[in-house]
Amino acid sequence: MNGNIHSIETFGTVDGPGIRYVVFTQGCLLRCQFCHNADTWEIGTGKQMSVSEIIDDLKTYLPFIESSGGGITVSGGEPLLQIPFLIELFKECKKLGIHTTIDSSGGCFSHAEHFQANLKELLQYTDLILLDIKHIDRKKHISLTGMANEHILEFAQFLSTQNVPVWIRHVLVPTISNDRDDLKKLGEFIGTLTNVKKVEVLPYHELGVYKWEALGMEYPLKGIQPPSDEEAQEALELLTASVKYA
Repeated sequence: MNGNIHSIETFGTVDGPGIRYVVFTQGCLLRCQFCHNADTWEIGTGKQMSVSEIIDDLKTYLPFIESSGGGITVSGGEPLLQIPFLIELFKECKKLGIHTTIDSSGGCFSHAEHFQANLKELLQYTDLILLDIKHIDRKKHISLTGMANEHILEFAQFLSTQNVPVWIRHVLVPTISNDRDDLKKLGEFIGTLTNVKKVEVLPYHELGVYKWEALGMEYPLKGIQPPSDEEAQEALELLTASVKYA
């Protein structure tokens, strides 16, 4: 079983608990204006890697991963575009007792029977999902990502009904996703979920600008500065006001 892989980070520290072996998959449906991995958007490209190749490489880092309480995180791009590959990868990880995490935007969630069957099988081998919710307002979500958000919110609710542990993440972009009313509404939505282990505010940064330029694309958020620590803390308080942690 092969996957389309963009890159691998062997000592990730921000994509789940402990030290993580992070696999970045290739392909995404969203076109987020602040994306720092725009080179992962194109579907069907990237390096073909087999499950066994990844597992063999991962094993060399197991002492560091296990001693830190870490594991493997599959990010992207959008990992759920390659569910059959993830199923086989996570099955092998579970044989080794490795903690498994998916970092997803939920952008390809579907009620189609085939997708649901594959997703439910994958979740049997998944310990944690990092769910990025870009915006609670539908029109603003379309403007920011090129896609509506109903199915993404449905994905969050689905994970709650399935009792899959999640960390909710929100990228805080001044003038784009930092409106107090929007943050309150998003916080109220998060408060309806029963599986939330953690809520994170990810302050907007400009580290991906050079990738847009290298790809010959105009960066859409030029001139927007990262939020202050105080703004990020206020946003976190608004997002977590109604949350009852699982």
